Amino acid sequence: MTRVVHTRADLRAAMAEVARPVGLVPTMGWLHEGHRSLLRRARAENATTVATIFVNPRQFNEAADFKGYPRDEERDIAICEAEGVDIVWIPTVEEIYPPGFDTTVRVGAVAEPLEGAARPGHFEGVATVVAILFAVAGAEHAYFGQKDAQQVAVVTRMAGDLGLSTQVIPCPIVRESDGQALSSRNVRLSAEERAAAPVLRRALVAARTAHDEGERDADVLRALMEEVLAIEPLAQVEYVSVADPLTLREVQRIEGPALFSMALFLGTTRLIDNELVGMKE
Repeated sequence: MTRVVHTRADLRAAMAEVARPVGLVPTMGWLHEGHRSLLRRARAENATTVATIFVNPRQFNEAADFKGYPRDEERDIAICEAEGVDIVWIPTVEEIYPPGFDTTVRVGAVAEPLEGAARPGHFEGVATVVAILFAVAGAEHAYFGQKDAQQVAVVTRMAGDLGLSTQVIPCPIVRESDGQALSSRNVRLSAEERAAAPVLRRALVAARTAHDEGERDADVLRALMEEVLAIEPLAQVEYVSVADPLTLREVQRIEGPALFSMALFLGTTRLIDNELVGMKE
């Protein structure tokens, strides 16, 4: 049976009694099949599975975006129960950031480009809350979706630099049948916008195909993705990137693994997607 706790003290008390190792799945709720895949992997690889559900105000750049983020606590708990999660921690904002809270975790260079440039302060909010989640849960493993590739890189750097004992484990992107990456934000798309959303995947596949056929000039690959995105009139492109997957810095020529990524708006909804290429099997 899934145990639901709300305070730091209750989570720590629960963690003192569980079997090890522990797999942690941090989420902001509105769970979908992508989250389920993380929960299943955590369950398969650990004796105990813990999920956290917390919509973190510090990682939103717009108050309206935070307020409008989809929430359904009862639904999320039911999904956790169905996936065999042992403990669900659902803290309040005041529990995560008590009165007088005055600490910010800032990760350096890997947090600066791409999402970091487009959303100033976003990764400080992410790194700070994840550091708290890791500290309170004390799990051996934490599972994050590769859809937020830069988030994975930032959290991995943070945990390594601070000597945290929790190992960050990236997990593959889960997609709809039309290629659209699963995201809690997809629910905010109109029918017309949802029909347009797979353009991200089409652009990434076009670049990956060109790479697989031998293209290594990053400018050519960026231009190819931009051309595909330009076909969709609803897409308002924010950035298109071909970067080093470890540093997230742009490259001019691909000499090894690379991360193709992009962000765009469909209406008021911001979507991201990415593709890793050149990784050894």
